[in-house]
Amino acid sequence: MNARPRKLLEQVRDCLRTKHYSPRTEQAYLSWIRRFILFHDKRHPNQMAEPDIEAFLAYLAVHENVAASTQDQAMSAILFLYRNVLHRALNPSLEDLRARKPKRIPIVLARDEVRSVLHAMKGTSELAAQLLYGSGLRLLECLRLRVQDLDFAQTEIVVRDGKGEKDRVTVLPLSLVPNLKAHLAIVRAIHERDLTLGYGRVPLPYALASKYPNADREWIWQYIFPSPDRSIDPRDGSAKRFHLDPSVIQKAVRQAALRSGVAKHVTPHTFRHSFATHLLEGGYDIRTVQELLGHKDVKTTMIYTHVLNRGGLAVRSPLDGA
Repeated sequence: MNARPRKLLEQVRDCLRTKHYSPRTEQAYLSWIRRFILFHDKRHPNQMAEPDIEAFLAYLAVHENVAASTQDQAMSAILFLYRNVLHRALNPSLEDLRARKPKRIPIVLARDEVRSVLHAMKGTSELAAQLLYGSGLRLLECLRLRVQDLDFAQTEIVVRDGKGEKDRVTVLPLSLVPNLKAHLAIVRAIHERDLTLGYGRVPLPYALASKYPNADREWIWQYIFPSPDRSIDPRDGSAKRFHLDPSVIQKAVRQAALRSGVAKHVTPHTFRHSFATHLLEGGYDIRTVQELLGHKDVKTTMIYTHVLNRGGLAVRSPLDGA
């Protein structure tokens, strides 16, 4: 009996997984491709061409007023569909339709503002936020940390498969070591209880699960910030304990900023901006900061010089010298 033909979105999903795209990217790309098809009254993409893609992107920009980064992601999803699944060459001029992302100066907290926001937090959320600021981590990088990624002896953190699928090493704050060890003791107790109940599995990157069948139950692979509940892994249908949902930390940071009275728009990423700025203020060279942040180009790191009290665009007001 012949197997049924794979549906288009199933083909896209298979291709994304073959190329090791992250689950979040997979979800986003599938959503955009689905919206693209529905926008054109469920026509098959093979029946469409560049003008149809342009019409969809124009609709997003004009009628939905999406951000440049959102429109860019939609375009990347559609291009992935045509190039990697349908194997159709598109006019290179389509790349000219990418929205130009505005250059924005990052919001940075003063040191006392960082302390105020952190002081207004508690428990796991506070510990995660302390790592965001103390190590310069992105939120998902923090939540995806596993036990083996913390090196207490060398006081460093290994960030695996960060943005751009790159690994890097960053600093582990000495002041957090006692709290992290106490937190890990609690996490280990949860893991051992899961094991006794026949669970204790976590998602593993790439094909490690098939290469090392029992690795997903090992302590070193457990998430440092596990979810309070087990959930079903859509890739194999088994019950696993994923990492904490990002919205938990986002909400905690937002509420802490309000309670602390800091009059700035504070998000988890604000701690990363503050980490970089405060290191530069402390005299560390920009190449070191670039490496700790995992920036591909030093130009990305240079934006933090614009919020310093020296260098970059910093100018002393003539009023101060009057």
